[in-house]
Amino acid sequence: MNQYETVFILTPVLSDEQMKETVAKFRNLLTDNGAEILNEEIWGLKKMAYAIEKKSTGFYCLVEFKGEPSIVNTLETGFRRDEKVIRYMTVRLDKYAVQYAEKRRSKLGKKEEA
Repeated sequence: MNQYETVFILTPVLSDEQMKETVAKFRNLLTDNGAEILNEEIWGLKKMAYAIEKKSTGFYCLVEFKGEPSIVNTLETGFRRDEKVIRYMTVRLDKYAVQYAEKRRSKLGKKEEA
């Protein structure tokens, strides 16, 4: 099993509820195909560096998961089919990136507890 990190941007015209439903849809897509969700972060509405489809903002979401390589194709097919997704990028994490991600998650956990 490899560890992956995917960031996707959802269209800004969605309500908070629609955005959370879309994120849940992709989370379920991963878990239904045997992936283990390690971390999920919704970064919220952010301004993009350049306009995409005449939109200058979007809802940014990050999902870290472990799974077989074939799951990436399934996930990205789901992104392509959903009109709410403006952009996405999935990367496989090497051992150094995995260590960094774990350290980052532990720091975020400490901030939330405080």
